[in-house]
Amino acid sequence: MARVLLLGAGLVTRPLVRYLLEQPDLELTIASRTVSKAERLLEGHERGRALALLVDDQEALARLVGEHDLTISLLPYTYHVRVAKLCLAAGKQMVTTSYISPAMRELDGEAREKGLTILNEIGVDPGIDHMSAMRVIDDVRARGGEVTAFSSCTGGLPAPEANTNPWGYKFSWSPRGVLMAGKNPGRFLRDGEVVDIPGPELFAHYNLLEVPGAGTFEAYTNRDSLGYIDLYGLQGIPNMFRGTLRYPGWCDTLKALVALGYLDDTERADLAGKTFANLARLLVPSAAQAGNAEEAAAAVAGHLGLEPEAEPIRRFAWLGLFSDEPLPEAPSIMDVLVARMLAKMSYEPGERDMLVMHHEFKARFDDHGERITSTMVDFGIPGGDSSMARTVSLPAAIATRLILEGKITRRGVLAPVHRDIYAPVLDELEKLEIVCREQSERI
Repeated sequence: MARVLLLGAGLVTRPLVRYLLEQPDLELTIASRTVSKAERLLEGHERGRALALLVDDQEALARLVGEHDLTISLLPYTYHVRVAKLCLAAGKQMVTTSYISPAMRELDGEAREKGLTILNEIGVDPGIDHMSAMRVIDDVRARGGEVTAFSSCTGGLPAPEANTNPWGYKFSWSPRGVLMAGKNPGRFLRDGEVVDIPGPELFAHYNLLEVPGAGTFEAYTNRDSLGYIDLYGLQGIPNMFRGTLRYPGWCDTLKALVALGYLDDTERADLAGKTFANLARLLVPSAAQAGNAEEAAAAVAGHLGLEPEAEPIRRFAWLGLFSDEPLPEAPSIMDVLVARMLAKMSYEPGERDMLVMHHEFKARFDDHGERITSTMVDFGIPGGDSSMARTVSLPAAIATRLILEGKITRRGVLAPVHRDIYAPVLDELEKLEIVCREQSERI
């Protein structure tokens, strides 16, 4: 009977827990700061155990890691290296869904020496993006071709019927991470030239992308795409782009938020007792004399060089940013916005989310060229698991089973870019109706 330790009991964990408990030769311990969350996930299963754990309790954490064959860390990424070191000390395997940090990569040699697998980036993005891309790239190479262009775009969005607010977006967790990502600079490769997008200009650069079976979206650059060149073995490729997908209108709206200062996360003491209209006047001095919400909106529009009827202004008004409602208690302007978005832009009971992933490749062969696409459009289950929860946690659950069964034997600090990892995981995901569909045409 294999023993698995799951650290964390957050919103994406339920599909993973259910999958692992369906394995008859596996026992699962969930350790969480709030033990009631772990108990709800286990639903009294005879092979499940819930424990309260503060991850800063190094002694308790080390003891738990040592008692189990494999640890899955779904904690905040800052804890993963600590957990990995405990796994290495105890001679245990580990799985996470987070990016490999430089500090985690430094553990690769020790993991190889000890014959241990520390598998990272086995979620959706990163995760399914790596695996579906490498399946195509490896196929092109096996047929004697060379990939000359690669773009990959992913977005977690409301399903079309749940896209019911003017922003075209809904949150099933805190919006802070989404807004923080909007401050990151972007970098990609176009026709052999590196293109750098400064953080403040991120939303000024986007393209429209039509994804078969899903619709038309805005695609804007997602951080630094160049790191994926070595990861995917695409040295010398002239075009490399990774992007984020949103419904049309998102980029212009976020660009306006950035310009106004709503993404400022500096702690400040002058927000207490103010209203949203007060905050708008604080950010836009020309709105100081506005007597009502309509005048405040017009002043903000003028400050941005927009018409009062412009879509970003209409979205701000719907969110209540010009209203006389009191600001929520929050340490920064960004946190004010986070609280407001969570209050007005959350999923209603029974609504579905949607996960869209779309890769496009160009490949060169001796006698022809090809355009290849790989597309995943996955929907949440009304009243059940969200698509985000399924696509993040099920790859990790599947990989856990494969490691314990000895079907993944590669050792070291890994991402799922190797055929012996991605092929069985993608095959199992297809059985769970999470499918990346590939098409190709000669060009």
